[in-house]
Amino acid sequence: MGLFDRLNRVVRANLNDMVSKAEDPEKILEQAVLDMQEDLVQLRQAVARAIAEQRQTEQRYTKEQSESVKWEQRAKLALSKGDESLAREALKRKKSYGETATVLKQQLDGQTVTVDTLRKNLIALESKISEAKTKKNMLVARSKAAKANEELQKTIGGIDTGNAMSAFERMEEKVLQQEAKSQALGELGGFGIEQQFAQLESGSDVEDELAMLKASLGGTPEPKAALPSATTPTKTPVSDSAVDAELEDLRKQLDGL
Repeated sequence: MGLFDRLNRVVRANLNDMVSKAEDPEKILEQAVLDMQEDLVQLRQAVARAIAEQRQTEQRYTKEQSESVKWEQRAKLALSKGDESLAREALKRKKSYGETATVLKQQLDGQTVTVDTLRKNLIALESKISEAKTKKNMLVARSKAAKANEELQKTIGGIDTGNAMSAFERMEEKVLQQEAKSQALGELGGFGIEQQFAQLESGSDVEDELAMLKASLGGTPEPKAALPSATTPTKTPVSDSAVDAELEDLRKQLDGL
């Protein structure tokens, strides 16, 4: 294979590839329908011309046939009058018209077959065009759906779902931490002086029972010494003596119950 043949093949291959890539189904199908419609217009024009020629031939045939019959009648008339020479001339005319009518009849028969064929082809082409339009619309719709799905797949493929799900997981963990912190703060903030007294009050029955057991054993419970506060000096200030005396009275009242 020569160098030019190889180059020619490469060029044709590249051109075919470019044409194949450039083909848009919607445009190609639309152009195909337009081409078929142009063929339909030309075929209709051909049918119209054929029908017109058929009618002209039919008119000429009818006229020649009529003339042939007329000259035959004239020949009979001349012969009945005894004019054989005139009758012979009339028969010549009748034969000429008859021969022309015969040729026109053959031509008319051929034209009739042609017109019938063209009409059948016209009906078939119209049916094909109608079918082609329906098929074109269907293929165009499928092509658009395929393009839309392709774009959707490209969009989905370009989304980094890993990062998105990781962000959701991080935010979920953060919300859980915030909920736990809020719950803990609620529990700590609710443990105030009311809760402390509630615990003391709930344990008063146990303290009363313990005092009764000590009294039955003959021992008088000694008053408990006040514990020093972690934030105050161990020496009780003089200003707290009234409080201590009131506490001692409360203890005696509790012991006498």
